[in-house]
Amino acid sequence: MDTNAIAAPLSIAYSPCPNDTFVFDAWAHGRVPDAAPPEVTFADIDLTNGMAERGELDVLKVSYAVLPWVLEEYALLPCGGALGRGCGPLVLTREAGEPTALTGKRVAVPSERSTAYLLFRLWAAAEVPGEVGEIVVLPFHEIMPAVRDGAVDAGLVIHEARFIYQEYGLHSLADMGEHWEATTGLPIPLGAIVAKRSLGARALRALADTISASVRMAWQDPSVSKPYVLEHAQEMDPAVAEQHIALYVNEFTAGLGADGYAAVRGLLGRAADEGLVPPLAPEALAFP
Repeated sequence: MDTNAIAAPLSIAYSPCPNDTFVFDAWAHGRVPDAAPPEVTFADIDLTNGMAERGELDVLKVSYAVLPWVLEEYALLPCGGALGRGCGPLVLTREAGEPTALTGKRVAVPSERSTAYLLFRLWAAAEVPGEVGEIVVLPFHEIMPAVRDGAVDAGLVIHEARFIYQEYGLHSLADMGEHWEATTGLPIPLGAIVAKRSLGARALRALADTISASVRMAWQDPSVSKPYVLEHAQEMDPAVAEQHIALYVNEFTAGLGADGYAAVRGLLGRAADEGLVPPLAPEALAFP
């Protein structure tokens, strides 16, 4: 790695969720040789999306859905993010039912610029007659309690919620990932890593090398990252944290590859066709 490629330190924000702390543990704790030290901020996805739109930090974990608004200032890195199969957001309700039950209902979502919400809008356009009612933005860990307690009629959940929603007495009305995969055949693009273009092409390549190395080191000995993961996992059961990591940290985290880029282009292209996001220029996703 080019030790002079990045001026230290770098400001970075990612969530306290197990997949992010697992991926970034080695870098955050200085175990990646020659890597610029990061100044880490933990923030929910709604906050990091807003940070990216305001250009506040050097490196951010954001929703793929926010890319059309930030790619002029930020470059998409080809590693470190979350894509996969069988890992899509779920729509949860207190009672079992059909998608038609959401017409005119109040739904909590983790961010209006989240990939989860974009997938939800594409699904709802096809499956929910009429329109969904009020959309309420809540931190993802507050959504299931809000549905359980009747503060909202339904909730769009991400992350480990797919493993524990039954503990809240809730039912899965629909799986956004199943709908996406059935209609496209592509993996589900969820969270992206972006970095400021002003760092320069050489620095961006060095940064991608750092993150790739951090991922590989986490895989080589998962026990090393465990204290960091559990420290920030909001009292999550260690077994659930392991399931979370196994689902969201995969081959697409190591490198987007052809299928990963096709998924991102497919999601944002389809959403642009529906008028949900601005269209992307053909070169917008290219890595320097």
